[in-house]
Amino acid sequence: MTTINNSSGGIDMSAYWLPFTPNRYFQHHPKIMQSAKGAYYYDDHGRKLFDGLSGLWCSPLGHADPRIGAAIQKQFETMDYCPAFQMASETAFRLASRIAKMAPAGLDKVFFTNSGSEAVDTALKIAIGYHRVMGNASRTRLIGRDRAYHGVGIAGISVGGMVANRKMFASMMMPGVDHLPHTLNLSQMAFSRGQPKWGAHLAEELEKIVTLHDANTIAAVIMEPVQGSTGVIVPPDGYLQKIREICTKHGILLIFDEVITGFGRLGANFGADRFGVTPDMITFAKGITNGVIPMGGVIVRGDIYDSIITNGGQEQSIEFFHGYTYSGHPIPAAAGHAVLDIFESDDLVNRARALEPVLEDGLHALKGKSGILDIRNFGLSGAVELDPVPGKPGLRSMKVLEACIEKGALVRVAGDAIAAGPPFISTPEEVQFLCSVLGEAIDVAMQIK
Repeated sequence: MTTINNSSGGIDMSAYWLPFTPNRYFQHHPKIMQSAKGAYYYDDHGRKLFDGLSGLWCSPLGHADPRIGAAIQKQFETMDYCPAFQMASETAFRLASRIAKMAPAGLDKVFFTNSGSEAVDTALKIAIGYHRVMGNASRTRLIGRDRAYHGVGIAGISVGGMVANRKMFASMMMPGVDHLPHTLNLSQMAFSRGQPKWGAHLAEELEKIVTLHDANTIAAVIMEPVQGSTGVIVPPDGYLQKIREICTKHGILLIFDEVITGFGRLGANFGADRFGVTPDMITFAKGITNGVIPMGGVIVRGDIYDSIITNGGQEQSIEFFHGYTYSGHPIPAAAGHAVLDIFESDDLVNRARALEPVLEDGLHALKGKSGILDIRNFGLSGAVELDPVPGKPGLRSMKVLEACIEKGALVRVAGDAIAAGPPFISTPEEVQFLCSVLGEAIDVAMQIK
């Protein structure tokens, strides 16, 4: 066993195994955050850093909003935990109703989980269970997409399409999973503003999979409306509509993974609303509690719920053998209520929509800088694709991250892409500052050969 005893500011870093982090690199280049308030983090060097990715896409309201803290404290004093099986808190019922009212028409049932990963696995189990009770037990095949991120559960990485997330666990992958191609083609759509005009025909790849396997073997297609973790890949104009048409034609359920895009990131309640495409299920997490406490869930079409429940045997029998100790936990549910209250009182979805052109203009102003292969954006999210250092994938973007920190901003590394998704409470000047810092940091990083 190798133990690295290193420290930053007196912190012993030898015990903590960081997730999705190059741990060896981190030991020599630690990044320690000390506090957060509003749209800013403060690190152990005393630097004030504009939060250019809303935490990890999960803090659209910024940090330490006292209204969320007060709601959590009140719920803690009232009831800190309620058993999730055979009973529930009023708080969870009310939050489910509020989320259902925000969702597209027909999606009116909510199953709570603790994370986006659990939400994805739950949605896929619901899909399989639904087809089974409908007499279609042969519908077990699941279809994801290349470069997709659907969390780290076994089902999620099976339908996911990020190679690095899958290769170590190849022996654990679920059978009966196919993948559609992703939609990013820089020869046709580099530097697109918003949705690319080329690429809707890629949806026809779903018909090929249906022909290969027979529709009666396919349970569901899952996809992110905008692929976030792989570097903000925006669907071509008309692509999602075609996917919906093909799924409907063949009786295949369509699941939108909106863990990143849900709750305002695309300037609408959900990406489904922004794109005008209604799936059969929506997964959510992150923004529902502003990242303060873990919570996730699945919003389900009402007749899917009805079919599973009415075919569940006798009334006293459990209809769907699935759930978590912390499903609908009253404290994150209270945080969710506070978050939705703030969304309404502060008009944050419209504020996010108003900042969208500011981010778009700021990012695309970087076009022409050395080493930039692509710039793409949609909603209050965007990414800059960089020319990697030969033979050292990811080093260029890591150096951009570090240069951004030196200059007062945080961004997100995604391979050799840099993603940005500022909080909805940001000012236009702060978003412009983020883009300016990113441009300066890219100049620094391009000096690496």
